[in-house]
Amino acid sequence: MTPQHIVILGGGTAGWMAANLLAFNWRDKPIRITLIESPDIGIIGVGEGSTPSLKRFFDDLNIAESQWMNRCKATYKVNIKFTGWSPQSGNESYSHPFISQLDTFSERPFQVNCYTRRLGLDVETSPDKFLFNAWLAKNNLSPKTPANFPFRMEYGYHFDSGLLGQFLAEHAQGLGVTHLQHKIVQVLQHPDDSISTLVSDDGEHIKGDVFIDCTGFNSLLLQQTLGVKFSPFKDNLFNDAAVVMPTDVDVTQPVETTATALQNGWAWRIPLTHRTGNGYVFSRDFCSPDDAETELRTHLGLLESDIVARHLSMNVGQVEQHWYKNCLGLGLAQGFIEPLEATALHLVQTSVERFIEEYAAGNFSNQRQDTYNQIINDNFERVRDYIVAHYKLNTRDDSDYWRANRNNTHLSQPLLSLLDVWFRRGDLHKHLAETGHLSHFNSASWHCLLSGYGAYPPLAANQPGGSDMYIDHQLEAFFIGCVLNFK
Repeated sequence: MTPQHIVILGGGTAGWMAANLLAFNWRDKPIRITLIESPDIGIIGVGEGSTPSLKRFFDDLNIAESQWMNRCKATYKVNIKFTGWSPQSGNESYSHPFISQLDTFSERPFQVNCYTRRLGLDVETSPDKFLFNAWLAKNNLSPKTPANFPFRMEYGYHFDSGLLGQFLAEHAQGLGVTHLQHKIVQVLQHPDDSISTLVSDDGEHIKGDVFIDCTGFNSLLLQQTLGVKFSPFKDNLFNDAAVVMPTDVDVTQPVETTATALQNGWAWRIPLTHRTGNGYVFSRDFCSPDDAETELRTHLGLLESDIVARHLSMNVGQVEQHWYKNCLGLGLAQGFIEPLEATALHLVQTSVERFIEEYAAGNFSNQRQDTYNQIINDNFERVRDYIVAHYKLNTRDDSDYWRANRNNTHLSQPLLSLLDVWFRRGDLHKHLAETGHLSHFNSASWHCLLSGYGAYPPLAANQPGGSDMYIDHQLEAFFIGCVLNFK
């Protein structure tokens, strides 16, 4: 193949994740990779959580946990606990655990019980009881298993995103990636409008064949230079701001993220080894930033504290074309969906992995650009649908914010179809498989959400006393025995 130069503009976790994946996967190709970042631009990231795809990222790159976790103040994550989202259902909280191989024994009984409950019968439907990682979270146990444990565990991490970016930068340079520090002040284009050269404030001209835009919400290359339009999700997702502040380290080191519904949004709690990350995601249409900060401080018991809070703006949505001409957008430059299910890095990772696949399949040209854009657009939309369902199904009645979310009718057709199948007592697992709308959130994830919200009809007056799969399969005893293998 003809030698190529890939230029990544912008560092941070997204830029350096892309640099590592490209350099590792194309290490035997005549492809040169350069990452340029401005010394004047800081990183937006705070304490972050991931999905299990980040574990696969490190495994694929042959990076051991011992190499990066201590450096990035990381902890294990097996679960997300949602508190206060559906108080009228009687469920104070529910869990969305990451699905492990152990759940092969319990996932189907969980779904059968959910169907039985939709018929009005009184059976166990709490995801906390059926999915093993919820048991680990409840007992605050690490997901690491002894060598003789025969089942594969799935888990994610909590980490300091700034430190992770630094680690990935060092690792990428070890793979041969060139790192330049320049402030780019001009973008030169070919006659067909594709990008040819980046010009820095000190006169450097960096030419490239493919450019990857990791410049955050500014999207200097994809949106500003090439004019790719941004499609906001404002009709679906109201939140557009966050306020964040750290607190002392949690000595118990929980293995789960908590997402607690407050009056005008929700607050996260992310445990790291050196501090606890806290944030409040809200909509400025319903709550001022000052009021949001007061609400977060009250929630944390720090109303009189002098800890400085940071305010962030969020541009929720996605670009209409993630790969246009010779430019690929990644991270905040391609789009953003609020961090409720920790999907930000997952979307970056899968976008890069799919680009590697499609670019190579198209003989290292843009032949497969349309296919790529269709897949990535769909990935964003299906993640959006899952997040929207959290708000649509809420049963809070303490503010206009929650009532507006519940009354929101701007739902996608795939989400409407999915909810219709659920409430009409159809086979949700079959529906997702047939429509191809599984995406990142599979049938088990949807059952966790819908069951956790108590999205069921009233119990039938006459209970025939039918089978309860949780009892019949003796799942409590099974999981209690499995827990003994963990510390």
